[in-house]
Amino acid sequence: MDYLAKLKICSGNFEGLRCFMVRGLSSFGIELGFLVEEYAGSKGRFPPIKRRKKKSLYIATIEKGHALVNSLIETERIDDLGLVVVDELHMLGEGSRGATLEMTLAKILYASKNTQIIGMSATLNNVGDLQKFLQAEYYTNNFRPVELKEYIKIRDTIYAVDSKTENGFTFSRLLNFKYSSNLEKADPDHIIALVTEVIPKYSCLIFCPTKKNCENVASMVCKYLKKEFRAHREKEKQDLIKNLKYIGNGSVCPVLKQTIPFGIAYHHSGLTNDERKSIEEAYSAGVLCLLACTATLAAGVNLPARRVILRAPYVANDFLKKHQYKQMIGRAGRAGIDSAGESILIVQEKDKHLVQDLINSPLENCYSSLLLELTKGMQTLLLSVVGLKIAVTYEEVNNFMCNTLLSVQKQLLSKERSLSEIIKDGLEKLIEKGLLKGRISEKDNNSKCTLTITPLGKATYKGSIDLAYCNLLYRELKKGLEGLILESNLHLLYLTTPYDTTSNCSPDWMIYLRQFNQLSGAEQKVADIVGVPESFITKKASGQAIRKNVDSAVVNRLYLSFVLYALLKETNIWSVSEKFNMSRGYVQNLLNSAASFASCVLRFCEELEEFWVYKALLTELTKQLTYCVKTELIPLMEVAGVLEARAKQLYNAGYKTLAHLANADPETLVKMIEHLSRRQAKQIVSSAKMLLSEKAEALQGEVEELLKVPTDIPETY
Repeated sequence: MDYLAKLKICSGNFEGLRCFMVRGLSSFGIELGFLVEEYAGSKGRFPPIKRRKKKSLYIATIEKGHALVNSLIETERIDDLGLVVVDELHMLGEGSRGATLEMTLAKILYASKNTQIIGMSATLNNVGDLQKFLQAEYYTNNFRPVELKEYIKIRDTIYAVDSKTENGFTFSRLLNFKYSSNLEKADPDHIIALVTEVIPKYSCLIFCPTKKNCENVASMVCKYLKKEFRAHREKEKQDLIKNLKYIGNGSVCPVLKQTIPFGIAYHHSGLTNDERKSIEEAYSAGVLCLLACTATLAAGVNLPARRVILRAPYVANDFLKKHQYKQMIGRAGRAGIDSAGESILIVQEKDKHLVQDLINSPLENCYSSLLLELTKGMQTLLLSVVGLKIAVTYEEVNNFMCNTLLSVQKQLLSKERSLSEIIKDGLEKLIEKGLLKGRISEKDNNSKCTLTITPLGKATYKGSIDLAYCNLLYRELKKGLEGLILESNLHLLYLTTPYDTTSNCSPDWMIYLRQFNQLSGAEQKVADIVGVPESFITKKASGQAIRKNVDSAVVNRLYLSFVLYALLKETNIWSVSEKFNMSRGYVQNLLNSAASFASCVLRFCEELEEFWVYKALLTELTKQLTYCVKTELIPLMEVAGVLEARAKQLYNAGYKTLAHLANADPETLVKMIEHLSRRQAKQIVSSAKMLLSEKAEALQGEVEELLKVPTDIPETY
């Protein structure tokens, strides 16, 4: 059967992986005549455009993939979806994201008899449960293009991991590196000995438990390396520092400035998107030979190494899980470059027995997260199932739930409550919240009473709004109608600052007061309207006692909206992070979250007629948050893989529109744009051609629809 669309759901650390896939598949799409469409953050149309001729390949995050499937079911186009590929299928067991993935797959299985699902994972154990849930065949293969040799290090001894022995490892060798007493103090874990065995000729990754530890390890290693390391690809490393300085508008991280001349950098969520991309490209090209990174790199873009070192068997304060260990060591060995890959886990004597258990234990089982995340799991699923009319009676909802992983894993349920009772409780809570209408009889659990979704319920599931906040969002938007301050976008920014970002925010009260005082009189009214009076901020800044109770979540949310307001005015993450004394990575992540949430609020408002005034306002604000650059750079940044720094380079070189990029010669781009490889240039041109083709196809479809002759034109007889 010739299907119209395929969906690829990326479950891991998505930013780098998504860009890699969209860029990589665009050239294939141009040659083979299909479109590549991106569904991530604020990107993607719901429902997707029904293409006239070409078929579409959707690259989506878990969250956007779920919204996409909902829109296809609602428009009765789910059978157009021929194939769904889920990367990192073990994510089913990972909290709210796992619950969303389970909902998506359950709906596809129930609503479409034609769609094929392929799930992939290297770290699954209870495959039988997933086979049953997906009604799937199971294919497994132990083939690895490059052999992996696993080791652990205790003191100065390296042991080979050997599951056949009693304790799990056997003696391999002693470290051959002379340590002075000073060096022994600075590097008690012998990291320098381990890395100098492979760098700079080969690449190395060091996985560290925390972000700070990444930076400390990178700094420590370069302090004790010989000066000869600086000579290796020296000019390219200087170019990388210049590029990072350009990205930071003159600022560059002191740690990176110190480590990059030695071919070393750190990689974690504290970097901006542009910095992360530059470091990844430099590592892939061999300019950088060592990255000190957090566990997120193991689940993201593919950056393999000859040797992978695990600094400690911990992620933050938690002991390493088997699937995390497997994902990290899986980065060892580069196909086509290395004959073998090595992993070395550094172990302290106190952790030896825990590590023995880790090495010898099976992978963790993957369990349904629907019950763990009630408002993001079970209740969200029940709301959307009724809203999409997949099931509209209590009995039909029960039947649908038999298609979930939770139904397969009934051992997760407590003895006191059956699945049908949990469903009943969930539906009743949705009715109480005003999201559903109907009645579930206490006496007759097989009630045929029809359940219907309310306008608020429909807006909530279509906007992908967390049920914990949907009523609050409605009240705040309603209150905004009474007096929305439109002198600037500050009031709108407050309404689109994600609720779940407030819990880890600790305002600096002097900065809070300073920023408040810089606002105009009209903008200061915003604080009063949302419930943060000027007197409260002033007293907090001066350390006075506060008698009046003010909601801390509102206070924190307003503070974060000040950060976003400064970002949109200055479009410079570095200067804003310094102004608010926040890490630039934190500011970058806040911006990404706000852009995504703004698109959700926009879709929420589109479903409620009373909020018509917000539609145009939020459409523009979402675009501003998504790109956070001067308007002229936005068309270039719509191209996959083109971030702000690259967009500026292209614009200054005369490539000012999408058409300019789509028709560019890659060889000319390489000559004109600094730090751009031939491969990157080809991918940018392919991605631009794909985006241009997608937009042209959509416009041609609109033209044909406009010119179509109606079949019901009245005639005179």
